[in-house]
Amino acid sequence: MIKKLAAEFVGTFTLVLLGCGAAVLAGPQVGNLGIAFAFGLAIVAVSYGIGPISGCHVNPAVSFGVWVAGRMERREMFGYWAAQCLGAIVGAGVLLLIASGSPDYSIAAGLGQNGYGVRLPSGQGSPGDYGLIACLVFELVATFLFLVTILGITQTPNPFAGLAIGLTLVVIHIVGIQVTGVSVNPARSLGPAVWVAGDAIGQLWLFIAAPMAGAGLAGWAFRAKLLSSEEG
Repeated sequence: MIKKLAAEFVGTFTLVLLGCGAAVLAGPQVGNLGIAFAFGLAIVAVSYGIGPISGCHVNPAVSFGVWVAGRMERREMFGYWAAQCLGAIVGAGVLLLIASGSPDYSIAAGLGQNGYGVRLPSGQGSPGDYGLIACLVFELVATFLFLVTILGITQTPNPFAGLAIGLTLVVIHIVGIQVTGVSVNPARSLGPAVWVAGDAIGQLWLFIAAPMAGAGLAGWAFRAKLLSSEEG
């Protein structure tokens, strides 16, 4: 179990540092497409790096969906959540340390946190000024589809699982960066929000509730054999 938790910590740390790092350190240079690929390729990398150890959830919503689908124990899920959230917070902290090395950076510019609604004076909000309902629907549906991919492709051993999952995350980001900045991962949202604080913490609830709901729905669909390759 210690190895699994260490793997989940490192994997989530990597996702936040590299994915949010692309937005914070290189956003103007790589654009939304580059940021989307940074998140997706980070998942590809950690999938093959830590997948054989922990299954590479690196996302509380993924662990929740896997648990609902009946593929992991509740106690193990709680351990994964703790490791994932800690990894995300530390990853965002390291990103802040690096970004602060530039005289042009201020925490007021953000740390890749997610948001909804019209931009607030603090800079918090949807990148495209999308409203609460639109952002909630996007995060719920996107997480559901992400979990369908994950739970579907891992039903049997597949050497291309990490690639398929990573590319799915790329597509989700291409569609949704302007909506919420894309969470589909409560830990990924928590990490930057802890350091930015203020309005980022105030909006964090959506990026916990919506991904968890979407993941739970996908997990139920597989547990009920609606989307499972097994016969019900």
